[in-house]
Amino acid sequence: MRFLPTDEQRDFARSLDAMLSAAGTPAVARAWAAGEPGPGRALWARLADAGVFALAAPEAYEGVGPLPVELAHAMVESGRHAVPGPLVETVAATALLAELAGRGEEGPAKRLLPGLVGGGTVASLAMTEVSPYALDADTADLLLVVDGEELRLAPGHGELLVSADPVRRPARPAPGGELLAAGPAVASAAATARRWALLATAAQALGVGLALLDRTVEYAKQRTQFGVPIGSFQAVKHRLADALIGLEFARPLVFGAALTFESGDLAAAKAAAGEAAYAAAGTALRTHGAVGYTEELDLSLWLRKARPLRDAWGGPAWCRGEVIAAAAAAAGR
Repeated sequence: MRFLPTDEQRDFARSLDAMLSAAGTPAVARAWAAGEPGPGRALWARLADAGVFALAAPEAYEGVGPLPVELAHAMVESGRHAVPGPLVETVAATALLAELAGRGEEGPAKRLLPGLVGGGTVASLAMTEVSPYALDADTADLLLVVDGEELRLAPGHGELLVSADPVRRPARPAPGGELLAAGPAVASAAATARRWALLATAAQALGVGLALLDRTVEYAKQRTQFGVPIGSFQAVKHRLADALIGLEFARPLVFGAALTFESGDLAAAKAAAGEAAYAAAGTALRTHGAVGYTEELDLSLWLRKARPLRDAWGGPAWCRGEVIAAAAAAAGR
């Protein structure tokens, strides 16, 4: 199994890194949290032009996929740069509609996929089996709800909930709405969409953890106590080393899961990346001290993402249960 990225994959990741670095994503994220989606929508269009939303869609619907490894690279960069918006949900919605088309339900895909792939449509997705809430439902153009074997287009949403991360804006979809598809194909497509969501969330969490570690290392080099950088203290070195080890253990799990796309591997990657990012957030906060709590510091944009991403689309306990179930199934074969 190949774990090293190809030259094309490296170039893709570098191009996204350069684009997002130039885009000033912290300011975009702050505007999104304040209910001003304009800069975020402009950035969304640039991500679409770079091909990010085409990665989970087949060529028949203007996509280039399915390319889960390339998607993992894109989501790592979105996490590293704190890109706002329902990226994971749009990817999952794209995979859901594409899988439905492959199972004979082509109507919703023909109608909705071109907008998702082209970036003109921002989608959010709620699966009642996973969570009753949809992320950024107030900003999304398309709000899909999977309830058992039914896929509906929700007519709107209820009140926005308070989140640990103000850039993430969950809301409960309004009941009813247009029925797009029904039957066993919906449940099967939803399972596929959740696998894409697990991969995208794991990769995004990995990117958040890497950003937290990078910023904390730079701070430890600059902040001085007793006339020396705090990064020279053994206790600080150990904390940073532990954070690095956690992230570097998670990295091959994420990209390995992108290669196999097996449910057990994806759950293991999600658990490892989510826990590593959350641990990196704790290290960042302790190393920065009181200044780490301030919203004015851009670090808060990443600190507040770690916990929600750890729990989104399946928390650590659920992920470990999936890993155990997959191992038991493999042993029984």
